[in-house]
Amino acid sequence: MSSPEQDPRPESAGAGARSRRGVKVELVDDVEKSLYARRQKIYPREVHGVFATLRVTAVLVLLGLFYGVAWLSWDGQQLLLFDLPARQFHVFGMLFFPQDFLYLTFMLIIAALTLFFFTALAGRLWCGYACPQTVWTEVFLWIERKIEGDRPRQMKLDKSPLGARKFAIKGAKHLVWVLFSLWTGFTFVGYFTPITELGARALEFSLGPWETFWIFFYGFATYGNAGWMREQVCIYMCPYARFQSAMFDRDTLIISYDSERGEPRGARRRGSDPKAAGLGDCIDCTLCVQVCPTGIDIRNGLQYQCIACASCIDVCDEVMDKMGYPRGLVRYTTENAVSGKQTHVVRPRILVYSAILALLMVALVVSVMLRSPLELDVIRDRNALYRETSEGLVENVYELKIVNMDERAHRFRLSLEGPESLALITEEPEIAVDAASVRVVVASARIDPARLSQRSTEIRFRIDSLDEEELGADAVARFLGPTPSAR
Repeated sequence: MSSPEQDPRPESAGAGARSRRGVKVELVDDVEKSLYARRQKIYPREVHGVFATLRVTAVLVLLGLFYGVAWLSWDGQQLLLFDLPARQFHVFGMLFFPQDFLYLTFMLIIAALTLFFFTALAGRLWCGYACPQTVWTEVFLWIERKIEGDRPRQMKLDKSPLGARKFAIKGAKHLVWVLFSLWTGFTFVGYFTPITELGARALEFSLGPWETFWIFFYGFATYGNAGWMREQVCIYMCPYARFQSAMFDRDTLIISYDSERGEPRGARRRGSDPKAAGLGDCIDCTLCVQVCPTGIDIRNGLQYQCIACASCIDVCDEVMDKMGYPRGLVRYTTENAVSGKQTHVVRPRILVYSAILALLMVALVVSVMLRSPLELDVIRDRNALYRETSEGLVENVYELKIVNMDERAHRFRLSLEGPESLALITEEPEIAVDAASVRVVVASARIDPARLSQRSTEIRFRIDSLDEEELGADAVARFLGPTPSAR
């Protein structure tokens, strides 16, 4: 074993190794702190401005739709109702069945591509203005400010010892939060159970177990996410924050701090010349941090915690107005614009997203417009390939499922197309099917085996409405018989 004096490595190399090990330990500590650090409550300061007005408008519109549409009806039917027990989905006057799952797939793909499109174009607009977490958190923050006061009063209240006044204020706030959350859960369930019926049974305390469970579950989720977890949902739970950077490029509109203009930052008197003091336009008031709902400092650059709510833009513009400086120290911009390069709004990524979205939307609209409210499914009885009657005829038995997706009842005539002399045997040549219902009938087809040229023959069942000329549907089936050589 060699002594330290005999160590062949240069001293500088050993120091570098120790330094690298130290950096590694510090990085591990930083990761552990980011993963396990105890949450520090954020008290977002109320802000006013153009983007705050847009955000409040979006909140009112979206909540108005959520709480209002459930109470609207069309021809006596709830306008939007997902009736799972009946397997019927009423969407703005149209009736859909589980067989229409393709339309839901189309809508989900369109929603995902729309999110990608707007993210590539203007960053996290969804997070800042339309995400349910943002929308409901805004409401909970508004309730909190109305009951507890503004940011300084909230901080002072939390630091004060528990007493009757603090207990009363906190209790009132949480009571309003709970009531609002339960109303949210009730409205949510109202999209799956007719909301007027649900309300009547709620007043009579006769709700079913599943309805009760989902009202309280969704209410608890609203209360927990918007009241307690807030920015933790955006930072740690939402996957969108993690992969959004893959959709960003140098032409994506983001919220950015102009460091060249703002640095070096520092306090100064109003009306003083920052250049004479060797300062930039940023007065280091930290208001941009105080209004941020996730508690980040936008001056540190683009961060995945930023939800693009633009509160920092509004408050910084207010400060710039008071100081007599130009607005835009914090603004919506692009990386190219910040570096003095030209921004390209129309670029290949945007064009591809636009083209795909347009095609999918057109396909969805055309498909819905051409959708027939009638479907016919035919299933051949598989218990036997075929059977022979006493007259020597070959018979196949079929189960016909008629799906009437119309809001009106209809009567249908059943017919059969196939080889010559193929006969349709059924007890109901005219079939009545109620509105928005499914009717199953049994029918059989018979033929002289001498008329069959092959063992399997294609036949076609058809139903035509007796009260609506253009309403009809058909389905192909197979007729099985003995092998021709065996006859």
